[in-house]
Amino acid sequence: MFKDNLIFSLNATVPVFLMMVFGWIVRRLGLLDDHSTAQVNKFVFRTLLPALLFMDLSTADFRKVWDGGFVLFCIVVTLICVSIAVLYSFIASRDRNERGEIIQASYRSSAAVLGIAFVNNIYGHSTMAALMIVGTVPVYNIIAVLVLSLTSPDKSEGDSFSTLMKKTLLGIAKNPIILGIAAGMIWSLIGIHQPVIMSKSISYLGNMATPLSLIALGASFRFGDIRGKVGLTAGIAFIKLVLFCSIFLPVAVSMGFRGEKLIAILVMLGSATTGSCFVMAKNLGHKGSVTAFAVMLTTLCSALTLTTWLFILKTKGFI
Repeated sequence: MFKDNLIFSLNATVPVFLMMVFGWIVRRLGLLDDHSTAQVNKFVFRTLLPALLFMDLSTADFRKVWDGGFVLFCIVVTLICVSIAVLYSFIASRDRNERGEIIQASYRSSAAVLGIAFVNNIYGHSTMAALMIVGTVPVYNIIAVLVLSLTSPDKSEGDSFSTLMKKTLLGIAKNPIILGIAAGMIWSLIGIHQPVIMSKSISYLGNMATPLSLIALGASFRFGDIRGKVGLTAGIAFIKLVLFCSIFLPVAVSMGFRGEKLIAILVMLGSATTGSCFVMAKNLGHKGSVTAFAVMLTTLCSALTLTTWLFILKTKGFI
């Protein structure tokens, strides 16, 4: 079991890391420049990521597998994780603009991309991962837009708090990722059958989101930008991959979550920082260097940490 899960974790994480390395190499070879990379980021943010979220959420049968207690647990724990991330951002940095990146990178997991694949690989289906996504992805994105907007270097210094909040709420309402989530959930609840032409077209777009976002992330990465940020980013990786699991996995076990639900919670708590963090940070005016390094470091380390957590849960008989 340990060997199989190690191989799975490596298969799930190393290709992601290699896609970022590929993006960096492409940039070094001059096949992508700053302008083209920025355009790819914008394209992914406004079209491909919403299509991916719509594809994942619109095809899930929530009425059949709905578990309100499980979803509520995911929401509450996510909010607590955000609070811990906010506290760390104030401890780790005095730069207000940088704190938004620290917060987002510390709490946002690769739930939609890695979660379904991870649970499906073990159990052959991913219904609990879909429910976990319902509880976390909307919260992830709403808080990310709020935090990144409030700390954005592009924010006008003359705005009052009420004006800033109005702009932030309007930005949330118009955010393509939020719209993709809302459309996917509404479509699922209505239960309209998707024509083959529609489902295939959306899947084509959605399947491009992850590789293109990772390539753009790698192309945007500058090693000079992380000078003095290694300790900061190592702290993010520790919080993301170790601390949250250490605190909340025992709580989940004590509340009776087992099997597929526990694996979905593990992915929610301890998977790598999602690549879409970088796309969102860049599109909301942030530099993105802390986010990029956090995604790369957590992705690299998560093969070991996820396998370790999985081995512990299996050894204890919880999965």
